[in-house]
Amino acid sequence: MRSFFLIISFVFLTTCSGDSVNNPNCRFLLDVPVNIPLNLNLPEYQNLNSIGNSIYINDINAGNAGIIVTNAGTGFLAWDASDPNHIPSNCSAVIGSGLEGTCGCGDGNTYSFINGQPLGRLLPNGDIEPDSGLLCGLKFYRVEQSGNNLLISN
Repeated sequence: MRSFFLIISFVFLTTCSGDSVNNPNCRFLLDVPVNIPLNLNLPEYQNLNSIGNSIYINDINAGNAGIIVTNAGTGFLAWDASDPNHIPSNCSAVIGSGLEGTCGCGDGNTYSFINGQPLGRLLPNGDIEPDSGLLCGLKFYRVEQSGNNLLISN
């Protein structure tokens, strides 16, 4: 039985090549070490105590352009704030509130903070144009929770 699960796992892992990790167009972000502790009792992180809120951590040691942490209700999620569909620049941080955010470069690339996937491009009227050709999703970081403390790492 154990070998059956190993074989199935191997087949699954080797056949999934359509994701952004394996897409050659999704190679803009660097693999930088991330190890950030957060204490949810501190005032700057109070928004994370409510479901559906997110915060942006702009720290030189936090990912490529900072980190977005979201309270998804079932746990906390963390994403690199750099738009993976851009070469990192001064405007490529994805900033938002709640459960989605938009790149600051003016092209309107918008992403979900629940699954990290692109939602489309934000139009001037506030609507999102789906299927806008965005290939890459946000880079995920692991979040471990112990009481009111979070550890974000890769």
